[in-house]
Amino acid sequence: MTALSYPEPVTIPARQARSVTLRTGERLQITDVAGGQVGDVFAYNVDDITEHHSASHTRTQVSRLFPELGESFVTNRRRPILTYLADTSPGRHDMLIAACDPERYAAYGDPNHASCADNLRQAMADLGHPALPFIPQPINVFMRIPVAADGELSWLEAATAPGDSIIFRAEMACIVVVSSCPQDHNVINGAGPTPLALTILPPTTEENTDDHR
Repeated sequence: MTALSYPEPVTIPARQARSVTLRTGERLQITDVAGGQVGDVFAYNVDDITEHHSASHTRTQVSRLFPELGESFVTNRRRPILTYLADTSPGRHDMLIAACDPERYAAYGDPNHASCADNLRQAMADLGHPALPFIPQPINVFMRIPVAADGELSWLEAATAPGDSIIFRAEMACIVVVSSCPQDHNVINGAGPTPLALTILPPTTEENTDDHR
């Protein structure tokens, strides 16, 4: 598998998704271009997409609602797939909320609205995986859903400024799909959806991907 290391960021237009394929050790930087934008992140084992990141297994692994810097997101087979490596944003992210989907927008009376679930389906179909059995619960970067003492959830605007970013390191060869969330029926994306950008960074000098395709 050829490493996909791009000299320039890959822009994810508002309301759309893009995929990248990472070798073990490569890093993925997700940048909020204009600020205030949520990104839904999905990660799959490149050789077997029945193995994918799992929010519930990760919460079990780290005993928190979201990993701390240096900790990993794990798959449904409890293996590390992405490590939360660096963050210049306020550090507010979510791993509780499902990807928005056509059913969500139908409940708003807007059944033809773009959704993160359909964005994922299209991105994976473009890679030759046209029939996903289900949509994993995403890693919702830049999304603020605080949990009150009584368990109530609040939906708040993303607190990111233009240029804020988060970096993940691939712990296995993986496909990562990022959707610039199209949600505009609540406040999570502020005044409305805006673009994100993806940059693949090489492994750091102490890491070597020679044995990982």
